[in-house]
Amino acid sequence: MKNTFLTLTALGITITAGAQVKWSLEQCVEYAVEHNISVKQADVQARMDRLTLDQSKAALYPTANSQHSAGYQFGRSIDPTSNQFTTNEILFANHSLNINADLFNWFRKRNTVAANGFSYEAAVAKFDKARNDVALNVSNAYLAALLSHEQINVATVQLQQSREQRDNVNKQVLAGALPELNLAEMETQLANDSATLISARADYRLRLLQLQALLNLDAAMAFDVQAPPVDSIPVEPLAELDPAAVFASALVNLPQQKINELNVKAAEKNVLVTKAAMYPSFGLFGGLDSRYSNAQKLIPDSYQKGIVPIGIIMLDGKHYPVTSIEPQTYPVSFKKGNYFNQLSANFSQNLGIGLNIPIFNGNQARTNWKKAKLNVESQQLLQEQDAQTLKQDIYQAHTNAIAAIEKYNAARIAAASAQKAYDFARKRFEVGLLKPIDLITNQNNLFKAKINMLSAQYDYVFKLKLLEFYKGRGIKLHH
Repeated sequence: MKNTFLTLTALGITITAGAQVKWSLEQCVEYAVEHNISVKQADVQARMDRLTLDQSKAALYPTANSQHSAGYQFGRSIDPTSNQFTTNEILFANHSLNINADLFNWFRKRNTVAANGFSYEAAVAKFDKARNDVALNVSNAYLAALLSHEQINVATVQLQQSREQRDNVNKQVLAGALPELNLAEMETQLANDSATLISARADYRLRLLQLQALLNLDAAMAFDVQAPPVDSIPVEPLAELDPAAVFASALVNLPQQKINELNVKAAEKNVLVTKAAMYPSFGLFGGLDSRYSNAQKLIPDSYQKGIVPIGIIMLDGKHYPVTSIEPQTYPVSFKKGNYFNQLSANFSQNLGIGLNIPIFNGNQARTNWKKAKLNVESQQLLQEQDAQTLKQDIYQAHTNAIAAIEKYNAARIAAASAQKAYDFARKRFEVGLLKPIDLITNQNNLFKAKINMLSAQYDYVFKLKLLEFYKGRGIKLHH
C-alpha cells in the first residue's frame, strides 16, 4: 500500500483523510501503462531481443577459450607427456588456449546482426502497441464510467421532481381536492425513480470496478474519476477526420504497421543468413597447449655433441659396442621434471587457416533457405492483411461516427421535445387540468429521452475519439 501511495503521489493524485480519490483520464492511462501486465511482458520481450542483438554483435569478434583439466589415471593407459603406454598410476594436468576467427562467411554474421536489429525495433514497436491498446481500453472504460455518472445526475433530478410532485399531490389529497388514487400513483412513481437512482449508482460503481481492474488497482481502494461535462470534451470536426487521410496517417503512426514493416525487413535479412550457410567459409585458428604428468621423473638438463653408442653386437661370444657414424646431440645430465618444468618442456603452439565446405547435410541448409524465403512471403501477406483490416476498421469507424452524430442530433431533438411536453404537462397538472398518471407518463418520457441523448452523445464522442486515435492523436478529454 505504501508503494501505491508513492505512485499516486507521483501522478499528482492526492489522498486526504475522508476525501475521495479523483483520477483524470491522463492519470488513469499513465498508471495503467506503468502497471499493466501485458505492457510489462512486452517490455521484457523487448529487453530480451536487445540482448539477442548485443550477442549477435559480439559474435563478430574472434572467440578465445581456455581449457584446463586435471585427473588421475591407472591401469594400462597412455602417458600424456610421452605418449607411451604405461601401467603406472599417473597424476596428470592439461592446459590449452584456443582462438578462432571468421575471415569470410558470406556476411552471415553481419546479416544476422541486421535481422536481430529489425527484430528488436519490432519488439519496441510491440511495446508501444501494448501501451496504445491499454490506453484505448482505459479510455473506453473511462467514458463508460462518465456516462454512468451522468445517468446518476439525470436520475437524481428525476427523483427530486417526483418527490416534489408527490408532496404537492399529498397536500391536495389532504385538502380533498384529489382522490387518494392519485397519491398512490405518485408514490409508485417515486419508488420507481428511487430504484432507478439506486441502479444508476450501482452501475457506476461497477464501471469504476472495471476501470480499477484495467488499472490493476485493489478493488477495496477508494476510487473515483473526474467527471468533466461531456460538452466540454474536445473533438475534431468530422470533416477533418476523412477516412482516407486517417488511414494514411495510421500507416505512418500506428505501431502495428511499424511492426509488420520491421518483421518483413528482418525476414529478408534472415534469407541472406540461411543462404550463406550453403557456401564455404574461411576461418583462422590458433592455440597454445601444455601438459604435466608425474610419470615423467627426469627431463634433460644439458646436451653435448659427439659419437653416441647406439647398441651392442656379439661376435664369437664377445660384446662389441656400436656407435653412430656422425656426431649427434645427446643429453649428458638430467633434472627432476617438476610441474613448471614440464609445462615449459611440453609447451606447443599452432596457427592455421580452416576451410569449411558444406557438401551434403541432408538438404538442411537449402531447406532452411527456402523456409526463410517463404517466411518473407508470409510476413508480407500479414502486412497486407493488417493494412486491409486497418483500412476497413477506419472506414467502419467513420461510418459509425456519422451514424452516431445523426443519432445524437435526433436524440437531442427528441429530448428537447420531451422537455417541452413535460413543461406543458406540469403546468396543466398544477392547475388541475391533467391527471397525475399523464404527468408521470410525460416525466418518464423525458427521463428516457435524456438518457438516450446522453448515451448517443457519449457514443459519438467515443467514435470521434477512436478516429483521432487512428490518426495518431491519442485520446484526450481536454485541450
